[in-house]
Amino acid sequence: MLHRLAETTADKQAITNAEKAVTLELQSWSDLPAELLELIMSCLTLEENIRASAVCKRWYSVAIATRVVNQTPWIMFFPKVGDTYEFYDPLQRETYCIDLPELCGSRVCSTIDGWLLLYRPRTHRVFFFNPFTRESIKLPRYEMSYQIVSVSAAPTSASCIVFTIKHISPTVVAISTCHAGATEWTTVNHQNRLPFVSSIWNKLVYCNGLFYCLSLTGWLGVFDPDDRSWDVLSIHPPKCPENFFTKNWWKGKFMLEHQGELFVIYTCSTENPIVFKLDRNKLVWEEMKTLDGMTIFASFLSSHGRNDLPGIMRNNVFFSKVRFYGKRCISYSLDDCRYYPRKQYHDWGEQDPFESIWIVPPQNFSAFS
Repeated sequence: MLHRLAETTADKQAITNAEKAVTLELQSWSDLPAELLELIMSCLTLEENIRASAVCKRWYSVAIATRVVNQTPWIMFFPKVGDTYEFYDPLQRETYCIDLPELCGSRVCSTIDGWLLLYRPRTHRVFFFNPFTRESIKLPRYEMSYQIVSVSAAPTSASCIVFTIKHISPTVVAISTCHAGATEWTTVNHQNRLPFVSSIWNKLVYCNGLFYCLSLTGWLGVFDPDDRSWDVLSIHPPKCPENFFTKNWWKGKFMLEHQGELFVIYTCSTENPIVFKLDRNKLVWEEMKTLDGMTIFASFLSSHGRNDLPGIMRNNVFFSKVRFYGKRCISYSLDDCRYYPRKQYHDWGEQDPFESIWIVPPQNFSAFS
């Protein structure tokens, strides 16, 4: 009796295994787990994504969700010698090289809509240059103490204003502005209502018609270009653990504007980054545990935020540093609370903050010809 029962059990197990094998054989590529399918789709080019969307309804829905029609920002690397510049696409993980002799002897100050703002210390020449079209627009000469500048719009726009700020004393700053077509810069000294130490480590962004300046110590100043007024806001600096303020900590601080909101990122070589958002109603910096689907591209001179990227790139901060022989951009996931690649805590104190910058290529731009 027991022998027959064992045989019956064995037969049932064999039938079950056979059914499972048949089921596995009948499974198709359309049965891939959603996470794996999304990962694969996010690595495809736009043309490949469109082709994959024709496989089945499920693939179509995932392809549409991960399809990138708009360009992600690229990292532009500035050589210490020579005229060859590298551009890195973090989505396709491709590097492009191009000779730009027009930039010889210049330093980058900022980027806006695919344009670079540059400065030549020897001649005090300030100019815009588009590396994708090779167009150039000159501004009046101006002696910059340091290359921390913000721009309100592309130089081809009538609303383009170039803004920079210089430290005069603990209670006085000099603010200079200019625009394309102007014959000279306008400089006015302003009193600080609160102590505001302006330096090369300032962070400048343009948001909702105003220029915001985050000082070395985290105080926020605001300049209105319409009435040329300046004020230091009564907003306490973002709160960070004490171990964040180690040697060269200011090099790992970033600021950006996105959809009318201000964000600040603090990094540390031994801790995970902290992202803050300015609550305009409470007038406080609030720590963010999630980016709500946004992707941040952070570099010392210019940072960007995007909401139209694949799921695998969302809730991430991408830094302007590439590892593994140009194959992987360092990023930090707020979902996973870790760096990618793993253990890539980056000591910004060891890097020249002016050697790279994020720049947005034109729509549908694939590579340099």
